[in-house]
Amino acid sequence: MPIKCKSLDHSGGYYFYRIHRLKSDELNNSFASLKKFLHDVFEERPDSYFRNGPRSSKLKFNIPGLDIKGVTGHEVCQLTSLGLEENHERYKTNHSKVQVFMLERDDKTLAVEVPIWLNANELDHYEAFFQSKEPLTGHIDVLRFEDGKIWVWDYKPNAVKEKYAATQVNFYALMLSKRTGISLDQFRCGYFDSAYAFMFKPTEKVLTEVNESLL
Repeated sequence: MPIKCKSLDHSGGYYFYRIHRLKSDELNNSFASLKKFLHDVFEERPDSYFRNGPRSSKLKFNIPGLDIKGVTGHEVCQLTSLGLEENHERYKTNHSKVQVFMLERDDKTLAVEVPIWLNANELDHYEAFFQSKEPLTGHIDVLRFEDGKIWVWDYKPNAVKEKYAATQVNFYALMLSKRTGISLDQFRCGYFDSAYAFMFKPTEKVLTEVNESLL
């Protein structure tokens, strides 16, 4: 089977990390480290990191300066609608309905629920901000390769009302950049539902530019 699945018992529940082996094998030489990470983390991960410490999905602040553009009718929105319709009896959660459909039917989707982490020594002001030395962790909903860029997408059922989704996804991209050694310039971010997609270029200035009262 081209799709491999691994159940991860991490904080917040079980996450089903899935990777499309054939599509990930097609990554060009510039992103060989991404291919290696996707395959390596399937077999070995620091699972203990995901049971303690801060989680990206719980971050409740905005990152100044992000140029977020919202559009309707984006490709990921169309895929969401199809996934919710075609997988409505196959899976219980809307996340699974959308993620598996994209992995199976979209030629740009490489993996879903990708486990990622960021160590305290990999980001300035980390310990002061998070009041912890424990790694920051998260799971990328949908990882795609689009127009020569690595796209980190987060499915939000009511995307237009999200307040902090961009912060969450920005950290996902930053974590994957650190894990793979690929420049953040090669990443793009977005969050979406069946109607709207919001997109932006990620930044590494995530703690130095937030409100100083948070530090």
